[in-house]
Amino acid sequence: MRIAKPMLLTSTPVGVAWALLEAWRFHWWLAALMAVLVGVIGAFTWMTVRRIRAERRAAHAPAIDSSDSQRS
Repeated sequence: MRIAKPMLLTSTPVGVAWALLEAWRFHWWLAALMAVLVGVIGAFTWMTVRRIRAERRAAHAPAIDSSDSQRS
């Protein structure tokens, strides 16, 4: 895992960029569709991460507040 993770983090964006370039060489509209697809997948990933972080913050906030009020 120590070697595989950095390799995946490096090779995946390079592979996507290369695929977009080859799609552009084949038909420009195919590359445009692929870029839109990558953008949509990235947006949904970002929204999912944002939601998880917000829910974690909300779950931890009441636990901290209730422990402070019990001490007083």
